[in-house]
Amino acid sequence: MKKVSAKANSNIALVKYWGKRDHSLNLPAVPSISITLDALYTETTVIFDPEMNSDSLILNRVQASEKETKRITKFLELIRQKKNITTFAKIESINNFPTAAGLASSASSFACLALAASTAAGLSLNRSELSALARIGSGSAARSVFGGFVEMKLGEKKDGSDSVAEPLFPASHWDLSVLIAITSEEKKKTGSTDGMELSRITSPYYQSWIESSVSDIEEMRSALLKRDFEKTAEISEFSCLKMHALAMASNPGLIYWNGTTVELIHGIRQMRSNGIPVFFTIDAGPQVKAVCPAEYTKIIQNNLLQVKGVKRVMQTALGGDAEILKVEDCN
Repeated sequence: MKKVSAKANSNIALVKYWGKRDHSLNLPAVPSISITLDALYTETTVIFDPEMNSDSLILNRVQASEKETKRITKFLELIRQKKNITTFAKIESINNFPTAAGLASSASSFACLALAASTAAGLSLNRSELSALARIGSGSAARSVFGGFVEMKLGEKKDGSDSVAEPLFPASHWDLSVLIAITSEEKKKTGSTDGMELSRITSPYYQSWIESSVSDIEEMRSALLKRDFEKTAEISEFSCLKMHALAMASNPGLIYWNGTTVELIHGIRQMRSNGIPVFFTIDAGPQVKAVCPAEYTKIIQNNLLQVKGVKRVMQTALGGDAEILKVEDCN
């Protein structure tokens, strides 16, 4: 019986993921490209204990809700099936940033859980297998298995085995900084999974969103290779605004932004027009991420803090792969 602790970082997509082509396997409707964030992470400890009569989840030092625990149990069943065991697990997990608030906490959480739980169960999964496993917990978690610049492949196989993330470039490829303007600490009312399904069913823009994703991926891959900041900014903001237009055009409309979010968009565009290299991206939530070359971090941070409604600004470099922190023998 092993007690395993692991760590995985959050990520933000520059070319966005929104929509699933297979809900049960969590297969994405579009490919995506992301950057992994060093300062935002989850640490999770897992032990499969024969004394347990059900799975237990302590999240951010508090007993998780029944809904959260059921989601974890469903995920752990995949691992138990792979290892042919029936033992329940005790899980303790901590996010060092707001949970379910548009900062991809599910990405780091399920990438971390996939690594810790599979190791604790005695499985030896390679990184591609780990990415496929994490994807079933949360689509964006497949990307958090890797550091730096990461591409999520759409895949073609019905079982989803080739719908995995792959590293494009290490964090050292481009010294970028990400500034996250926190505009609200509250949990969002509509989670990403429910939001994606609503958009798939009701948004008139859904098919166009899928069709336009291929060129976005190809152009972004080329821009990152060349470290072309202007092109990277153009594609990122285009993808971000398309995703939110798709969500807003759902029925009922999904508006993840607040007033401060909009002010930040205008502020970042104004900075860029004034010659400061920076662009925005926004996930399913009200927080705005400003991406820039590292040497511009301070001036941009100061400008973001001037926007009314910004509670604080988190700064991060690009992060590395998910990793095992500790393995303890508890027999």
